[in-house]
Amino acid sequence: MIRHQSVKSDSGRITQIERTALSDKRMFDATVELINERGTQKTTLKEISERAGYSRGLANYRFGCKDNLMLELFIRFDYRWKRHLRDYVGNTHGLQAVRQASTALRDFLKKESGYLRAMYLLWYESLSHESDMRRLLAEHHEVYRHDARRWIELGIQSGEIKADTDAVQFAAQYCAFIFGTVYQWLVNPAALDLDAVFDSYIENMIVLLANPDNKKEGVL
Repeated sequence: MIRHQSVKSDSGRITQIERTALSDKRMFDATVELINERGTQKTTLKEISERAGYSRGLANYRFGCKDNLMLELFIRFDYRWKRHLRDYVGNTHGLQAVRQASTALRDFLKKESGYLRAMYLLWYESLSHESDMRRLLAEHHEVYRHDARRWIELGIQSGEIKADTDAVQFAAQYCAFIFGTVYQWLVNPAALDLDAVFDSYIENMIVLLANPDNKKEGVL
């Protein structure tokens, strides 16, 4: 359950901006809890407000409708994931970026499993019809593939990765690994040894991608 914490300004009084930010956070946390408990279709704005500890009409007043709240939840999740990924990958490229990005996903799975489970439920339900959520998800997938493609392209330019590597196909396969692994783990966490899965993936990718003619220390 959500545990409330007070937020105060330097004067000791909570400001309106702080109060709004806090109530938003509590409602998004409540949304994640409720989606994991009963799915998106059975989660209502009224229940979100009440679970967050506010009057039943606050979520409706703040977001207007459930679709708007869910879109904002996705945007916040995406920002959270990208910030996490950036902390691991930074300005690296090539093989190091593949290593770091894969490690980032493994650690994010362990740290944010509840959030991920809620988002996957939301995403899969959005596939049954045209919606803003489905459009936004497609746009973000394109960004993920673009980033992965650039890691490989820069690795090829530096001579670290084999020149005949298809960066576009790697990006598609990398994203398939990401989403497929997350899905399997969320369905049955006990079925996968995350550390073993990611260690094996990274090792196999390095062997497939690394340019044997590159003598840079630590590449092979």
